[in-house]
Amino acid sequence: MTRSQRLQRALPAGVLAVVTVTDVVSGPEQVVLGLVVMAPLLAATTLGRRGTVGYAVLALVLAALLGVYDQQYTASTLLPQVVRLLAVAGGGVLAVGACSLRLRREAQLARLSAQAATTEAALQTAEALQLNLLGPPPRVAGLESAVRYLPASRHTQVGGDWYDAFPLPDGSTMLVIGDVAGHDAPAAATMAQVRAMLRAIAQRSTGSPAEVLCALDEVLAGLELHTLVTVIVAQVDAPSSAAGTRRFRWSNAGHPPPVLARAGGEVGLLAAAPESLLGIAPGVRRTDHTLELGAGDTLLFYTDGLVERRGAPLDDGLTWVVGELTRTGREPLDRLCDDLLGQLGGRVDDDVALLAVRVPG
Repeated sequence: MTRSQRLQRALPAGVLAVVTVTDVVSGPEQVVLGLVVMAPLLAATTLGRRGTVGYAVLALVLAALLGVYDQQYTASTLLPQVVRLLAVAGGGVLAVGACSLRLRREAQLARLSAQAATTEAALQTAEALQLNLLGPPPRVAGLESAVRYLPASRHTQVGGDWYDAFPLPDGSTMLVIGDVAGHDAPAAATMAQVRAMLRAIAQRSTGSPAEVLCALDEVLAGLELHTLVTVIVAQVDAPSSAAGTRRFRWSNAGHPPPVLARAGGEVGLLAAAPESLLGIAPGVRRTDHTLELGAGDTLLFYTDGLVERRGAPLDDGLTWVVGELTRTGREPLDRLCDDLLGQLGGRVDDDVALLAVRVPG
């Protein structure tokens, strides 16, 4: 206990002592005994309920005894003395009530603080576990890249969002963004499995992104992993000319469309006819889409937590992310990603994973 705390706890007793001495020194004709009510009121601000009750009883007893010394029990002074005693008793009751309310609020504050600390610790643990599952930020030769992961503020568990980028044997680069349904440990475990299987299939396949998705869908069905997965698989070829242009192919299994920010300032969604998620109909035909990337062009892949807003249509979120890249699409990739997450205010309803890639030049 600090010196200040000891002083606060002794203050009610000091008030009683001062009032008693003042009343006695002043003589019977000077009645100040009613001031003893300050003691339980002060006790209510620092002590517990038992201490406050003790000071309330002590104040009433002292007021009654000082009334004898001050000759307040005669026919002419009895009524004012009774009123004074009732006032002291009422002040004691108010003090006990105020003390109970203070203790209740302090208990609520302590409980909320403990819950907040527990939630913060759980979020930090979940984020660390998720980042460990995702592995170190992917770095691929010939492309600039940046990644970010932001856990949902309303979840304290790991989830199924992931990003990936890795070189292929033919010299091209594969880019992946995906989301396994769920916000729990099984979803995270499934995400890790899907991510690893996709890597393995892509490394041994000479097919297009659509063929990689078809193979992955069939493997998931064969392993009886009954889960839904949205994912984009994309492939960036090595430079095809002295101008540094690159062929970009992608296939989308039910995932929000990536954003392309051209070096010249044009920004748009790489939207296409929607195709089914993985885990619904293995063997369904999937489509590749192709375009040319030039020096300075930027691609942003993201999970739905970036653009979904509670009570708002998805189109509003997509319009927002296009507008943000129109403003920041030529910034360094780390700054671009940090600005996007900063616009969310650090609180999202769903996990957010970002993968930003730029053709150097």
